[in-house]
Amino acid sequence: MVCFSLKDFKACIEPLLERRSIRRFKDEEVPLDLVLKALDVARYAPSARNSQPWEFIIIRSRKLLDSLATLHPGATPLKTASLAIAILADHNRSKSATIDASLAAMQLWLALHCLGLGAVWIQTVGYSETLRNILGYPEHMECIGILAVGWPAEKPSPKPRRPLEEIVHFDKYGEKEPIKRYLETI
Repeated sequence: MVCFSLKDFKACIEPLLERRSIRRFKDEEVPLDLVLKALDVARYAPSARNSQPWEFIIIRSRKLLDSLATLHPGATPLKTASLAIAILADHNRSKSATIDASLAAMQLWLALHCLGLGAVWIQTVGYSETLRNILGYPEHMECIGILAVGWPAEKPSPKPRRPLEEIVHFDKYGEKEPIKRYLETI
């Protein structure tokens, strides 16, 4: 959707602001066609030189999900997830494969949310060899993260966010004057 008015802008950003990390899922199957629709959206993510250095593994095996749930304490949502999606970065396709695949992962997450599905990011830093052994992807690829996916069984409240004036700088680090003027007008 191209945003032309404030009303259109609000409609565009609403899903971005409403997305939450869902860690508890209903015991209901997620139709594969919904997952494939979300993955179709993910492949439109931007990448350096349009290299598209990502691939995805849809994990539906309960045995594999339970095994991955023991990866680290933050991976426990995989125990109740209907499925998971491992996001792979192909380092043969791009020097910026990790960043590009992260952009595809975020686009995937937002698409899942827009389809009514819940998801949570399972970080994979430091677990490359374990994941490679479990999922069987080649050496030139890296699993940058896993999304646990299912129908939400919770509706978390928004978490506090750092204020805009704390994170925005102009022209060089520490220059805050334009943001201060902007904040005085709203």
